Amino acid sequence: MKQLTLKPGREKSLLRRHPWIFSGAVARAEGGPESGDTVAVRADSGEFLAWAAYSPASQIRARVWDWEEQARVDDVFLRARLRRAIDARERLLSTEASDAIRIVHGESDGLPGVIADRYGEVVVLQLLSAGAERWRAEISEGVRELTGCTCVFERSDADVRELEGLPTRSGALHGDLPAAGVQVREHGLSYGVDVAAGHKTGFYLDQRDNRERIGELTQGCEVLNCFCYTGGFTLNALSGGAKSVLSVDSSAAALALARDNLARNDLDAARAEWQEADVFKYLRVLRDQGRSFDLIVLDPPKFAPTAAFAEKAARGYKDINLLALKLLRAGGLLATFSCSGGISAELFQKILAGAALDAGAEASIVGHYAAAADHPVLLSFPEGDYLKGLLVRRA
Repeated sequence: MKQLTLKPGREKSLLRRHPWIFSGAVARAEGGPESGDTVAVRADSGEFLAWAAYSPASQIRARVWDWEEQARVDDVFLRARLRRAIDARERLLSTEASDAIRIVHGESDGLPGVIADRYGEVVVLQLLSAGAERWRAEISEGVRELTGCTCVFERSDADVRELEGLPTRSGALHGDLPAAGVQVREHGLSYGVDVAAGHKTGFYLDQRDNRERIGELTQGCEVLNCFCYTGGFTLNALSGGAKSVLSVDSSAAALALARDNLARNDLDAARAEWQEADVFKYLRVLRDQGRSFDLIVLDPPKFAPTAAFAEKAARGYKDINLLALKLLRAGGLLATFSCSGGISAELFQKILAGAALDAGAEASIVGHYAAAADHPVLLSFPEGDYLKGLLVRRA
């Protein structure tokens, strides 16, 4: 039998149902397991702990599929897990709110390394672990059959694949993308989604509710939206009655789609200004120009994929938040986010406190934001709580 035996005392996290087994916890691998193989995980005593997917190249040496010894990881098992994940979403998001939803969210759905986002009749699939890669055909076919979608498109091109010793993959697995492009609805607004080349799976579904909430705060405001991508916060701000929105991103392609999204919703283009620039540098330009705003959104990309990058990431978060607080008018609001799994909510708040102190700004937290409900967080897997947001008011 292919199995991993843990070092003495290293079974404690598994007994608490944490789904990751790190390389340092493994005493030995037996039976010659290869990448993606299902292995039995046992304590030093020989006690069965879990079935897991083996990943010899990763520091996360195995990811748990199931905790019951009688379980069998096969196509039937995977189909049942996919069905459970899809069914769980039925009560989490009404079709009136959006026709775009995350239908599988990795470890929190018992499918480690599997991400599936549905955009209307297109499902974008990311397979980010060795175990997910091993069952690639079965997972993609299960998604197609269970959703009835016309196209399953793979975007297994995230950097984390390299840590798993896997090559990048991208392209259609079933069907073809619509010739007219992918378009979705969200809280009364329409967006074009670049499934083939956009960030992540093409859109940031985790910010769905936060976009709407922040839009509700923008009536009559001059708004600055940094790292605007394809304009999600911008469109909500304009729809919410913002006086003006300056949107900044370093990607010309993202800004082009953002402008298309503006036109798609028949919003007043005269109230929207777009700037292609490095946000870190451009915030300093705005400071030197003496600009100020009523509401600022900071939604940067992931600075710290793991805790090992936390120190460097903390400097980046402090820099942009310090500059944003200096640009914020008295009584103004800063909506600031971190999607870095290596930055805890406690650390993020400490970074903001330091930024406010250095900016000479007295500020208070007046709101907390997290990922939308279709991005659940398994209670035994706090690492899944990656998106943290604070709404800060400057006195």
